[in-house]
Amino acid sequence: MSLEDEFTRRRAELLTYCYRMLGSLHDAEDAVQDTYVRAWQGFDEFEGRSSIRTWLYRIATRTCLNALKHSSRRVVPAALGAPGTDPHDVAPRAFDVNWLEPLPDRMLADDPALVVESRHSLRLAMVAALQHLPPRQRAVLILRDVLAWPAAEVAQMLDTTPAAVNSSLQRARAELSRTAPTETQLSEPAEHDRRALLDRYVTAFEQADLATLETLLTKDVTWEMPPIPTWFSGRDDVIRLLRLKLLPGAGTRILVATSANTQPTFAWYVNRDGVYRAHTITVLTLTAAGVSAVHAFHRADLFDAFGLPETTQVA
Repeated sequence: MSLEDEFTRRRAELLTYCYRMLGSLHDAEDAVQDTYVRAWQGFDEFEGRSSIRTWLYRIATRTCLNALKHSSRRVVPAALGAPGTDPHDVAPRAFDVNWLEPLPDRMLADDPALVVESRHSLRLAMVAALQHLPPRQRAVLILRDVLAWPAAEVAQMLDTTPAAVNSSLQRARAELSRTAPTETQLSEPAEHDRRALLDRYVTAFEQADLATLETLLTKDVTWEMPPIPTWFSGRDDVIRLLRLKLLPGAGTRILVATSANTQPTFAWYVNRDGVYRAHTITVLTLTAAGVSAVHAFHRADLFDAFGLPETTQVA
């Protein structure tokens, strides 16, 4: 296998790894590109004492750690403060914040790492929790607990000792246990119930049927709207927000199904003069009790990464 073929083969898993590290699809793509440039430039120095895969991860890890030296961590609105309670008092967009971004599942199609890892590690809440870890702890935890790399290999990758890796791993696990969602919070309903819930959600949302939406949201549901820093917690406050913001009327909006972070996702288009225009990428978290979290990314620029057009027409 040529070096170019190996690069192509490893691209999806490296992208996923860099995304977990950086919390941004765009930053992850840049990191993978930098990794490959450095690998091409330094291939003559590759001594073959490890696999090309290990060598690429070593370069990618250093690239991500270097990037994190020069930027603040990616966050969701809930990380910035307490939830809002008044939908009339929503802060304007905050463009000076580094927001967490969703990862389209179409980027994962050829990722062999997904065979051995927990899919839960890609969910938005887990990626958001990872961003709270110091960069080197983040790398250790992903490499050891998600990708199941031996401590000795991780130590070599980070120019440290296995004992230091294991110590860092224990600290990372302790912090993650405090900030990450539990298995119960990540447990989705059975497939039949999942499909029925999503079908009802789409119909109710498109029709601004707040009575039905209220039955589909959990009591403690959260609603976040980056780059808007204000967020809402609790079914009553979320419904008040939707009552104000979700304009009624047939054909006002449509939801197009897609998927991000292994979670059900919808592209929200708004009807303007007979043309549906890109508005929001909405990632849902489901539990047996209903929709427990909504991350509504108010960024039309994300649609391209999902392979979706900026405008569409519906007969």
